[in-house]
Amino acid sequence: MIDAVTFQVIQSRLSGIVQEMQDGVFRTGYSTVIRESQDASCMILDAQGNVVGEHVVLPLHVASLPEVVRAIRRSFEGDLHPGDAFITNHPYESGLPHAMDMAVAAPVFHDGRLIAFCASIAHKTDLGGVVPGTANANARELFQEGIQYPPVRIVSQGRPVRDIEAIVRANSRDPDVVLGDIRGQIGVARLGERRLAETIARYGIENLLAAFEYKQEVAERRIRSALRGWPDGAHEGETFLDAGPRTRFRLHVRVTKRGERIDFDFRDSDDQADSPVNIRPPLARGCCYYALIAMIDPTLSNNGGVARVVETTFRRGSIVDPDFPAPTNAYMSTCIAVTEACLYALSGFVPERRMAGVGGFGATSIGGTRDDGTPFVQYELFGSAYGGRVGSDGPSGTAVLLSNCRTASIEILENEFPTRVTRWELIPDSGGAGQYRGGLAARRRVEILAPSAHVSMRGTGHEVPAFGRDGGRPGRPASCVLNPGTPKERAMPSRFAGAVLLRGESFQHEKGGGGGLGDPRRRRFEAIVDDVLDGYVTREAAIADYGADPQALDQAIAAWEGPRQAVSVGEASG
Repeated sequence: MIDAVTFQVIQSRLSGIVQEMQDGVFRTGYSTVIRESQDASCMILDAQGNVVGEHVVLPLHVASLPEVVRAIRRSFEGDLHPGDAFITNHPYESGLPHAMDMAVAAPVFHDGRLIAFCASIAHKTDLGGVVPGTANANARELFQEGIQYPPVRIVSQGRPVRDIEAIVRANSRDPDVVLGDIRGQIGVARLGERRLAETIARYGIENLLAAFEYKQEVAERRIRSALRGWPDGAHEGETFLDAGPRTRFRLHVRVTKRGERIDFDFRDSDDQADSPVNIRPPLARGCCYYALIAMIDPTLSNNGGVARVVETTFRRGSIVDPDFPAPTNAYMSTCIAVTEACLYALSGFVPERRMAGVGGFGATSIGGTRDDGTPFVQYELFGSAYGGRVGSDGPSGTAVLLSNCRTASIEILENEFPTRVTRWELIPDSGGAGQYRGGLAARRRVEILAPSAHVSMRGTGHEVPAFGRDGGRPGRPASCVLNPGTPKERAMPSRFAGAVLLRGESFQHEKGGGGGLGDPRRRRFEAIVDDVLDGYVTREAAIADYGADPQALDQAIAAWEGPRQAVSVGEASG
């Protein structure tokens, strides 16, 4: 039995090790999607594949990496050695979200005994396939989503396996960047190994292994204790995902709570899709972990103890448990929809944490050849906006729920790729009206500076906007347009692949706004005035959607504008 003080020290040390690993991945990243958008996560797992050290950036990876470790053990049991490292990106064999996410895992030994794995998942800019960036929004099977790697050894007892590196290089449009990122992941795995060895030298192997177990027990006990305080019963939640013109899928969950047990039943969700919006059960479980932690305590460690509590039920052949080889590359929009359904159902137990719908998720890839003949693949991730929640408005122009990645800075993108961002702004009136207003969506326009480029997008919310709740209004739908404001203007669906743009042409995408919570006519007048002054809500919408008195609104705005103009004049004269 480990004493309380030693446990707290080792627990903090594990978190610090993982944070150091994560910083290493971001700082050594060759690609902007890792270095700037931070689409990567690192973890320490015990020998059985349970998460015991985390500093979570992307919550879904908490559910994926255990499957990666277990897949490696199935394939290489009895053939694991110090100095080994493995890669895999296979959604079905290894539980990865999609083929563009590459996992690297290294076994950790002490005195010849396997004690842990240091592992990471990081997005790769291109792993082959039909379109630059690999993210084929029109894929009908997994084999159209780039090369699939089951668990394979890329480092053998400290020596790189050149054959595997050669295969990776031959199957990427951007091989130097991809291999550079993989080597960075290998490097941070070695860093984790060294830090664990230092921890063992200081505190002993038995204390470390005891901390692994006790850390999970603490998380499990805290969640079960919170569940005992909730009323028993069952609540349902459902959301809809648009996967193209006139195509939508239903994501449904029934959450049943009895005592300290909780079950998420997804059997009433729609059948699997022939488009890449399917997700595998590990990801759906990750959505459940996230939603449950959000409802109990957002500071709770998302480790193997959470997985012990969450019970799930799926139906084979459904969109959340598809049959191989159903495509999966547009998984994030589906995971956000699943998470929203879970949060909606759980708010039946914890109504003070209810919220309206979020504006969705989007990712674009732009691939082509520079003027000097070198290839490029620009991959970007985009958030949207949160819905209003009890007590506050939804945040605007940000990553939502599980997506949690940064939008790369314009300066970095324009320095590294032959593109120019000509608009990047919040859209007034895009947040759903409500007592608590939905967050505003963002508009981004990109001009092509290369001779030509192939553009692909995986988005959502074009036909199914963020839902309002308790009388709140839905958010503004998302959209995408090629060559906006020109005779060649063309509206695009939420998912498309390989659209060709020439030098000087552009595309513009607008993400969805968050839904409103509560009757907009119950919104505080002062908050409406602030919104109009800040440019979040137009005067017309304040009157039409929120019922603001025109005369009182104009007087309040004038009272603010007068002093503000006086300050501006004073600053100019000074």
